[in-house]
Amino acid sequence: KAKGVQGVIEIQNPNLVKPKTIKARDIDIGKTSELSRREREEIEKQRAHERYMKLQEQGKTEQSRKDLDRLALIRQERAEAAKKREEEKAAKEQKKAEARK
Repeated sequence: KAKGVQGVIEIQNPNLVKPKTIKARDIDIGKTSELSRREREEIEKQRAHERYMKLQEQGKTEQSRKDLDRLALIRQERAEAAKKREEEKAAKEQKKAEARK
């Protein structure tokens, strides 16, 4: 028996409530459990990332277009540099051949 005012005041502390045990026969197997907000957001984030990467591979995103343009420019510069090196090498060999004569 509670003494004094404690008997009149009813306080229900949620931390003191014991969890109810669930029997195996009462569990509904067909019922799908709902995902928590964090789990849903994580799944949505993964799906969005997969969609973005798929578009990235197809070259449909702004970033991929810029990357492809940059790559084309680099390839062109490398081709020009290789051509220039070949010309310099040919000129150098020609000078050596003329010096030997």
